Amino acid sequence: MGHAFDTYLEVRKQFLRPIERRENRFNEWLAIHITKVVGTMWCAYAFAMLAFISLPAAIRGGTATLISWIAQTFLQLVLLSIIMVGQNIAAKKSDRQLEQTYKDSEELLKVSAAIHQLLERNTELTSEIHEVVRTKP
Repeated sequence: MGHAFDTYLEVRKQFLRPIERRENRFNEWLAIHITKVVGTMWCAYAFAMLAFISLPAAIRGGTATLISWIAQTFLQLVLLSIIMVGQNIAAKKSDRQLEQTYKDSEELLKVSAAIHQLLERNTELTSEIHEVVRTKP
């Protein structure tokens, strides 16, 4: 039973490995690197500074222009990066929890396999005891 259990874990690990397609490697690499750069607080600071360059013109343009600047320029530029930072932090926490849950599940499967082996051995020994008791005069 231990061999089947180990085989099951190996199959699961293979299943969980990401599928690599040659045509997607560059696109995925580029997307990941851009996301890593944009999803930082440093990028949020840079976007804020970029947005503030146009703030004087927005103030001179009146209330409608200022509100438009806040909604379309500042919030969209700066909040994009800040939200990405928050999502990255939440994802890392979730990944740690998922990893621990997976490890716990693997250990529970091992314990379950060990219990199964003990029960099988117990059944064998019980059968042997019954045979000995039946054959005794």
